Amino acid sequence: MYIAIYYKLDFFVMKHLPLNPDIFVQNRERFAARMEKGSMAIFNSNDLMPANGDAVFPFKQNSDLYWLTGIQQEETMLILMPSHPEMKYREVLVLLRPNEMKEKWDGFLLRAQEASAISGIKTIIWLDGLEAQLQPWVHLHDVIYLNSNENNRKSSTVLTRDYRFAKQMRKKYPLHQYRRSAAIMRELRAVKTALEVEVMQRAMKITENTFRHLLGFIKPGVMEYEIEAEIWRSFIGNRSAGPAYSSIIASGDNARILHYVDNNKECKDGDLILMDFGAEYGGYCADLTRTIPVNGKFTRRQKTVYNACLDLHRYCATILKPGISILDYTNKVGNRATEIFNKIGLLKKSDIKNEDPDNRAYRKYLYHGISHHLGIDVHDLGTVTEPIKAGMVFTIEPGIYIEEEGMGIRIENNYWITRSGNKDLMKDIPITVEDIEALMKQGR
Repeated sequence: MYIAIYYKLDFFVMKHLPLNPDIFVQNRERFAARMEKGSMAIFNSNDLMPANGDAVFPFKQNSDLYWLTGIQQEETMLILMPSHPEMKYREVLVLLRPNEMKEKWDGFLLRAQEASAISGIKTIIWLDGLEAQLQPWVHLHDVIYLNSNENNRKSSTVLTRDYRFAKQMRKKYPLHQYRRSAAIMRELRAVKTALEVEVMQRAMKITENTFRHLLGFIKPGVMEYEIEAEIWRSFIGNRSAGPAYSSIIASGDNARILHYVDNNKECKDGDLILMDFGAEYGGYCADLTRTIPVNGKFTRRQKTVYNACLDLHRYCATILKPGISILDYTNKVGNRATEIFNKIGLLKKSDIKNEDPDNRAYRKYLYHGISHHLGIDVHDLGTVTEPIKAGMVFTIEPGIYIEEEGMGIRIENNYWITRSGNKDLMKDIPITVEDIEALMKQGR
C-alpha cells in the first residue's frame, strides 16, 4: 500500500521521481536538536501570488518549509513540538482539506497518506481544524520559533505570510517568548547532507546532458531564445521542473551584462556566447556557466582569455576548503586575478601599484562575487563572514569582462566542501577549450 501511494505521487504531483523521505526526516531532526527546551516551531508555506485579472503566478514553495517537509502544496504548515507529552504531536503537518470543486479547477490536493509518504510525518491535520488545536499546543510551550526570510540578498518589501503570521501570534499570545527560526535555518541549510547532494547531482546531470546537446545545436545565425527553448525542452524532458533560475543566454557583448535575460539577439559568427543555466530537480538547484564560440572555434585571443579564466577557476578550487571565509577567499582570488590580468594585458603594473584598496584594479574586469551557497535556492542560505564548513555546496564562477573587446567569459561549476578540500560535482561537464571545440565539431 505504501509503495502504491508513493509512486502515485510521481504521476499526479510532480515531474521528478519520488525522493527519499529520509532527506526531510533528517532535516527536521537537525532543526529540532537546535530548539530550546519547552519550545515549539511553526513554519508557513508561501502565498499564492496574484498576477493580473484573476490569474496567479506559478506557486513556489517556501524554501524552509520545503527543506523540512518536501511538500510543494500551498496553504501548508509545519508545527514542531519535540517535547510534547504525546509522541504523535511532536511533528504535525497541516494541509488544505481535499475539496472536489477546487480539484476540478486547480488540480489534485494531497491526501494524508500521500503527504506522509513524501515527508515522513505521520500526523496530518487539515487547515480548517487547526485553530481549535493550536491554542492548547501554544499553552504547553514557553517559547515559539517563528520563521522569516533572512537571506542577505532579499530586497522585497512585500509583507509575506511569515510576517503576517508572526504579527498575529504576537498579538494573540503576547506573554510568550519568541525566537527566530531563520538564525538556525541559515546554519543548517548551508551544510548539506549526503542525501541532499544526491538530489543536487541529479539536477547537475540533467544540466550536463543539456549542455552537451547545446554544443551540437549552436551555430551562427541561431537566436538566443532558440537556445533557451532547447534548455527548457531538455530540462522538462528529463523530469526537471524547469530552470532553477532565468537562463542567461548572452552572445557577443551581451555577455558583459551579468543578469542578461532578454535572450533575443542573433548569435553571430566569430562571437562567444555565455550561457548561465541550471536545472531544478526535486526542489534542488544546479548552476552552470560555460562560454563557447558560436562557430565552434575559439580565436587566439578568445582562447587566451578563456584559459586565463579557467586558470583562475582552478585556483579558486584549490583554496575553497574548510576554515577559510568567503571574504578571505575573495581577497586571495583578487590577488590571483590581478596577476593573471596583468599577464594577458588587461592591467599594467602602474594600475596595480596605484589601485584603490576599496576598489581594486582587477574589479574593472571582474565585478561580481566568485562563489555563493547553492541548494534549494540558487543563492542559498549561508554566511560570508564565518569559516566555511564541510558539507557546504558552493559555486565557483570567476569571469573576465572586457568592454574594449566586447567580450565576456565566465566559467562556473558546483563544489561540495569536504573535510580536506572539495569535490567538483560537475567534473564530467566539458570545460577545456580542446574538449569544447572537439564536441562542437563532432556535433556538426
